[in-house]
Amino acid sequence: MIVNAGQMQRYYTRETVVGDGRRPGRTPLKKAQEQAGVPAGRWMGRGLGALGLVAGEEVTEEQLRNLFGEGGRHPDAERLVADRLAAGDSPKVARRAGALGRRVKVVGFDFVFRPQPTIYLLWALGDEETRLVIEAAHERAIARVLAWIEDHVAVIRFGTDGIYQVRPPGGLVAARFRHHESRAGMPLLHDHLLLSIKGQRPGGKWGSVHSEVLFENTVAASALYNEIVAAEVCENLGLATEPRTVSAGRRPVMEIAGIPHELIAWTARRGAQIEACREDLEREYVTAVDDNGEPKFLPVVSERARIKLDQIAARKTRPPKRKTQPLTQLRVWWKTNAILNSGVKASIIDSLLERARAAAMAIRARVAQIVDVALAALDVTAIVFVMNGDGRFHRRHLLAEARRHLALVLRGRRRDPGLDEQVVDAALAAHCVDISEPKTVRGLMSDYRLYTARQALADPPPTRWRQPTTAPDPDQPPPAGPGAPDTPRLPLEEGEWDIPRIPLRYDRAVIASTMLAAQLRTARRTGRALYDVTAHQQAAMPEQLLVPLPDTDPDAGPGRLDDKSALDLTAVRALKESRTDVEALEFTDEQLRHLQDVFTTAADRARRTMDRYAHSENIPAPSQRREDDQRAHHPRQPDPHRGRESGC
Repeated sequence: MIVNAGQMQRYYTRETVVGDGRRPGRTPLKKAQEQAGVPAGRWMGRGLGALGLVAGEEVTEEQLRNLFGEGGRHPDAERLVADRLAAGDSPKVARRAGALGRRVKVVGFDFVFRPQPTIYLLWALGDEETRLVIEAAHERAIARVLAWIEDHVAVIRFGTDGIYQVRPPGGLVAARFRHHESRAGMPLLHDHLLLSIKGQRPGGKWGSVHSEVLFENTVAASALYNEIVAAEVCENLGLATEPRTVSAGRRPVMEIAGIPHELIAWTARRGAQIEACREDLEREYVTAVDDNGEPKFLPVVSERARIKLDQIAARKTRPPKRKTQPLTQLRVWWKTNAILNSGVKASIIDSLLERARAAAMAIRARVAQIVDVALAALDVTAIVFVMNGDGRFHRRHLLAEARRHLALVLRGRRRDPGLDEQVVDAALAAHCVDISEPKTVRGLMSDYRLYTARQALADPPPTRWRQPTTAPDPDQPPPAGPGAPDTPRLPLEEGEWDIPRIPLRYDRAVIASTMLAAQLRTARRTGRALYDVTAHQQAAMPEQLLVPLPDTDPDAGPGRLDDKSALDLTAVRALKESRTDVEALEFTDEQLRHLQDVFTTAADRARRTMDRYAHSENIPAPSQRREDDQRAHHPRQPDPHRGRESGC
């Protein structure tokens, strides 16, 4: 999230720096942090040397105000100004000594780092030694991510129209603040990293880091943190990870094996509130009509609309902040509350670490530490191609997916340095084609080349249903929230309570990756080359999975997919039998049932819903809008109310 000077004074110095509590008026920062039971902020980053600061040093209120609240001044600006005045300089010259280049309105960025739920459950309910190990791993992971940002992400622009772009050779400066709990009072270890926008250019002059570049790489940074913190915790405590499906159809989360999932549900009280609120919003979304009785939005909930509705639901259900308490008191209360309310026996809660180690031994005996780079490159390309709706992507998208893939394969083991970059290079060389048409200096940079999978996509097949007279705009924002009595609604048919939703792209991406991996194994056995990535990924596109094509199979029954469009679950089950645990994706019986339900019921739901609006004749579908190549993946500002599913 962007931090500006005014926001820093109004919000961060009053609440964030004291554990998201409410700082009493006129209370010094140090005393307020002691009362809240949170540690003092600490300085991080290689850029500290140029400011005369030391990594790990305590962040004072005066330093915080200067660097983040005064337009980007030196943290010790008062001391420098006093020294210059004592040396006989004029006030104007002395004040310049405390400046870091030009004053800016945007002074920094707020990155939030939190480990997976099972990790902070061990941190909250385990013994003191376990807590210290997890906190150390958490801090090392943050330091590694910051170093990656300094070396591979951050750029400072200067010259006319920012024609020159350089990495800050001296690194960056950041202040880290520790929090212990969520707004609901549940355990939630997380740190706010306030990253200063100021950095030195070659030659010593101070400039500002390009904010758009940081936004574009937040997903890759989040994937790197999740991978590192899990590996650090597993290696130091003798644990292993396993995939856990949080939401059906979405990407699984790697959790510590052996920790009961009932404990995760115990901490996720807000999740249930958000889900209930989102369902109300979805129902209003699909039934809202304008003054003419036409649907205001698409009659199904698309993935993009679902994300927006999630954000609205999170804001509407956001509870007020609680008074913070010392960590020792919180840990006692958490353990008692978990025993009483989680449904997990006290003996299990007391032995979480031992249970996790036993589960890790079983996984280690079954899963070898092997990474097949060719399979990884294929899987990463297929996932990224399908997840990006227009089939175009940048190198950073492959890098984020490669890190998720490695975390899934290695199950908590540390990977070799640079292995993620090796997978990306293999994917670009074997399965991607450069389609860039750069019109700017930035577009010429390797990180901003535009790619797609080899071979052009075929035109999507026609759909059976027709658009209403006034086609709903797919980019139309969703309703502001539930409870608007004057908003017209479409009548729901008797017994029709299911909200029609378009299957998520991750379901289709998994299928594409699975089929391609099977073909790669076949190609290895037969000695044939594998190059046709797009042909199989096309089978996972929504046009072929949602609606049956009567021209292809006129005998297909109502609400069913024809043979060419349907998912062959028999083939997928056969693949499941031949897969090994060292490969990227495992299909459980539950996942197979879910995939079957998604793709056999989606057509019936979509067709029934669409037919309700098919009252116009020969209305052409709206043309797809394609943005400029260099703006196709324009980053969005991270929402401060979004949680892990957003990246940090």
